[in-house]
Amino acid sequence: MNEDRITIIAESFEAAALEFHRRNLSAEGYRMAGPIAMSRFEMLNGPERQDLFDGKPMFAVTFVKES
Repeated sequence: MNEDRITIIAESFEAAALEFHRRNLSAEGYRMAGPIAMSRFEMLNGPERQDLFDGKPMFAVTFVKES
């Protein structure tokens, strides 16, 4: 199965939720892959780790479209 995924990262729960409707992702065949959750994000580059968004927790939601 081939999937196309989009992850939205936002400062508020509302902004993350509204982006699905603003971009009309349902009309493009996307559905939520899980709940909107607050997370901290880190980038790994070999052994180096970097906090993204200055370590501030952000809300994230992933949408998936199966083809």
